[in-house]
Amino acid sequence: MKMDIEKVAKLARLELSEQERVTLGSQLEQILNYMDQLNQIDTTGVEPTSHAIPLSNVFKEDEIQPSFPKEEVLALAPDKEDDHFKVPKIIE
Repeated sequence: MKMDIEKVAKLARLELSEQERVTLGSQLEQILNYMDQLNQIDTTGVEPTSHAIPLSNVFKEDEIQPSFPKEEVLALAPDKEDDHFKVPKIIE
């Protein structure tokens, strides 16, 4: 399980102490054991669902709001390229 925690931490770009690794490893093991229990339940005849209750659109319509001019905002950027902010690469 330690290997899994280290892999997840690396993917999430987290630095974990040894105590955090132990704690998270234990929690992950409990979650996976519970998932195994759920997989053993006979769901024959149960219709697949993605939500327990019907979904409704709760979002309001987009409204254009006053904003700063693009040139003014880009002038404040530490690094830019063409009309875009340039940020450090984080995905290898």
